[in-house]
Amino acid sequence: MLTDAQCRASKAREGIYRLNDYKGLYLEIKPNGIKAWRYRFKLNDKASWYALGDYPSVTLGDARVKCDAVRKQVKEGINPVQHRQIERIKRELDSANTFEAIAQEWLALKDWAVITKTRRLDMLKRVVFPSIGKLPVRQITSAHVLDIMNRTAKRGAPTVAAEAKRTISAVFGHAAATLRADTDPVWPVRNALPPNKTQHKRALSVEEVGKLLADFDGHGGNFQTIQAFRLMWLTLSRPNESIQAEWCEFDLEKTLWTIPAGRMKARREHVVPLPTQAVILLNAMHAITGHTKFVFPNRDDRQRPMSDAALRQALKKLGWATKYSPHGTRTTGSTRLNEMGYRPDAIETQLAHAEPNSVRRTYNHATYIEERRAMMQDWADKLTEWKRTAVEQGE
Repeated sequence: MLTDAQCRASKAREGIYRLNDYKGLYLEIKPNGIKAWRYRFKLNDKASWYALGDYPSVTLGDARVKCDAVRKQVKEGINPVQHRQIERIKRELDSANTFEAIAQEWLALKDWAVITKTRRLDMLKRVVFPSIGKLPVRQITSAHVLDIMNRTAKRGAPTVAAEAKRTISAVFGHAAATLRADTDPVWPVRNALPPNKTQHKRALSVEEVGKLLADFDGHGGNFQTIQAFRLMWLTLSRPNESIQAEWCEFDLEKTLWTIPAGRMKARREHVVPLPTQAVILLNAMHAITGHTKFVFPNRDDRQRPMSDAALRQALKKLGWATKYSPHGTRTTGSTRLNEMGYRPDAIETQLAHAEPNSVRRTYNHATYIEERRAMMQDWADKLTEWKRTAVEQGE
C-alpha cells in the first residue's frame, strides 16, 4: 500500500508509470508531471478504469474513500464510468430546466386571454423569478417558496402572495408531468399563511354611480382613458374587453359590438348591443384612433392596446380605489338592472355569464338581442341622468 510520502516523492519520467495502492487503486504519473488517481475494475468480463482526480488535490485518503464508493457500484453491477456520464447529462438537463424556463412553457400552454397571461407573467417577474427563476426546479425547496410567500405578504400584498403560491404549484405540476420534477415544494407550506379573504366590492348606489362618473369625466385625465371607462359602463363589459377593443369588432351602423371568442373569458363570441351614447363615443374616438387597430391604443406603442393600469391609476388619484374597482362595474350593473325590472336571463346574457345548457344558451343568444338593446339604452340613459344629478348637486 502507498504512503503519502511516496506519492509526494514520485517524479516524472519519459513514460507513464504507476504506483499501486490496493484493490485496483493506483497513482498514475505522467511525463508532464501530472499525478492522477485511477481505479482498475472488471465488469462483465470487460476491464476498464475510472478517474478519481489528481494528486495532491485529491489526497491518498480521499482517493481511497472515493475508490470504496466506486467499488461498491461495481459490486452492484453498475459501470461507474457510464453512471458518471449519465449523472453529468442529468445535471446539464437540470441546469437547463430552470423554474423560469418551465414557467414560461407552462404559461404558453394556457388557453387564457393575452391580458391574463401578461398579468400572470408580470407577477412572476416581480415576485417569483428574482428569487428562484434561475434555479433548476429540482433544487427549489419548500424554504424557497415560504420565503417568497412571507416577503410578499409582509409588504402588504397577501393576494399576490396567494397568487404566487398557486402559480408556483401549477408550474411544478407541469414540471412533474413532464418528468422534470419529483415533488411540489409548495405542498408542505401551503397553509403557512392565513387564508386570503377576497373582499368583493359591493354594488354602488345610484348616487355613487353618478358621483363616480362625474368625478371621472371631470378629473382632467387622458381623454382616451375617460372614454374607455365610459364604454365599459355603457356596455357592462369587462375592463380588458373594453380597453382591448378593436375597430374591426364594431358595426356602428347596426349598433353592434361583436367580441371574438378569443377575447372572452368563456371563450365564446359575445354580441353587445350599443346604446346611442356608446355610438357617439366610438364615433368621437374614430376621428382620433380610427387609423389604428385598437380603439384605445397604448400611448407608447400604438400597435398594442392601452394598459388597464390606466383605469386603476385614475381611480386611485380620484380617491375611489378603496370603494370601487373596474370589475365592480358589472356587479353594480347587474344589481341596478334587476332593480329596474329587467329579466335576469337578459341581464346574465348581457354580462356574458356562462349558461350551462347549450340549447338554452343558443336560444338566449338568438332571441335576447332586441330585449337587451332596449335594456342597455335604458341603462345608458340612467347613467346620463345619474351623472347629471351628481354634477348639479356638486355645483
